[in-house]
Amino acid sequence: MKKVLFVFGTRPEAIKMASLFLEFKKSKVFETKLCITSQHKEMLSQILEFFEIIPDYDLDIMKPNQNLFGLTSGILDKIKSVLESYNPDLVMVHGDTTSGMSASLASFYNKSKVCHVEAGLRTHNKSSPFPEEMNRKLIASLADYHFCPTKISKENLLREQIDEKNILVCGNTVIDSLKI
Repeated sequence: MKKVLFVFGTRPEAIKMASLFLEFKKSKVFETKLCITSQHKEMLSQILEFFEIIPDYDLDIMKPNQNLFGLTSGILDKIKSVLESYNPDLVMVHGDTTSGMSASLASFYNKSKVCHVEAGLRTHNKSSPFPEEMNRKLIASLADYHFCPTKISKENLLREQIDEKNILVCGNTVIDSLKI
């Protein structure tokens, strides 16, 4: 069985990844676990409760008045032990959050393959939205597989020299979550 680790930490990520995570949990092909960063602790807890999802790991990184430096370094520091102990083949991240970017970098260091859900969205302005646009680009450069919501997002990745065989247009997972 392939070992898969889902990593997310915000309410939007949880909403958009819930249906995918629950399907993977049913699979007989994948051993699936969830690591939350708790980037948005209270809002995230509400969504996990709604979908009846219990994380296997909680990095619990959020601190009062935390900045992007503390958030990024906290995730990198705490996810290391999760990656070393579980040693996933695949790590699923979503979108453009600092949780997703940091988990992608740590997974790359661990030699786990990174799967980017909602890949290829671009404004082509690294300051807008900040820091999300650069998080998207950094995740794309680290990802092995790119799951795009639209043909336009796929075209963005092709312009960035991402190999087409590693890109799949699969739609928006928020629609799948609405059907649960």
